[in-house]
Amino acid sequence: MYDVITIGSATLDVFVESDSANIVSVNSLKKKTEFMSFPYGAKVEIDGFSRNIGGGGVNTAANFANLGLKTSTIVKLGNDEVAPVIKSKMEHDGVDTSNIITSKDYLSGFSIILVSFQGDRTVLAHRGANSKISEDEINFDVFKNTKWIYVAPLAGDTNKLLDKIADFAAKNNINLAINAGSTAIKKGEAYFNNILKTAKIVVMNKEEASMLTKIQVRPDTKDEKFSDKEIHPDVITMLKKLHCKQDSLAVITDGKYGVYCYDGKDFYHAPEFSAKVVSTLGAGDAFSSTLVATIHKYGYDIEKALAYASVNAAAVIEKFGAQEGFATFEQIEKRLLEHKEYKVKKVQCD
Repeated sequence: MYDVITIGSATLDVFVESDSANIVSVNSLKKKTEFMSFPYGAKVEIDGFSRNIGGGGVNTAANFANLGLKTSTIVKLGNDEVAPVIKSKMEHDGVDTSNIITSKDYLSGFSIILVSFQGDRTVLAHRGANSKISEDEINFDVFKNTKWIYVAPLAGDTNKLLDKIADFAAKNNINLAINAGSTAIKKGEAYFNNILKTAKIVVMNKEEASMLTKIQVRPDTKDEKFSDKEIHPDVITMLKKLHCKQDSLAVITDGKYGVYCYDGKDFYHAPEFSAKVVSTLGAGDAFSSTLVATIHKYGYDIEKALAYASVNAAAVIEKFGAQEGFATFEQIEKRLLEHKEYKVKKVQCD
């Protein structure tokens, strides 16, 4: 019996650091957009280079295993030189690889991650086999042998599996956690309602939540001062719309502004845990999977789960690579003891 099976993408990530990157801001009537730019036609020197494996299915599986959960994963790799690198790393991390799918027609996923001097990144991604997992390639009976199914953001045509996985989890009384990606969210609220009604935990960032709920995030949301007595009404409405199942959690992440959560009764705000930003890649995967792992181990202690998840996300952004900073439960607890000022707050909303 597994504690968790993840499904999502697997990639070989090549990190390129360049202090020569310029951050360009473009303002429009509705929003401000930032771009990473390099001189056109120039040869640009780089300041650092590294190679790691990544992708939501792989990152979360590695984190679950590092936190002590018996873990397997369903990802699709090509029949190429990248596949054994990914598989070997996962086996080294303690992840069962018996459910990995091999494609004869598509290459393994590959990404080039351009990292700015600020630690933020732009990802050039080749989805490859990640976007081509079909229903007949998955042995759904495997899911009957797990306590949790964790669905990471799916690529391309693989998103067609999301509602089928949700239905299977509901019929077989399996806990379902979803960190939905923008491709699935673009299918709309009507499509997502069935999924939201079956998931124990739903996590998405604020931009994705806005896209799904059709609630325009007002500029003053970013400036909101959170206290024990108030939370921005836009966030409240989003969380209520995402919360469609009894005894479930709706979670919205908001970068440096922290995380908001609703359990059907109470609202919570977890501030960002202080960290020196090296690369933000993988922080979302670390947060979401640690949240699920903490609830699996300790039950529905939401404040603890949000705190542990925030600490592990902070540990990841202090290292290059989406998996390099993973902390164990013991390391997370130690870090929280060293930062007793860090508190997750239950927020009163009138």
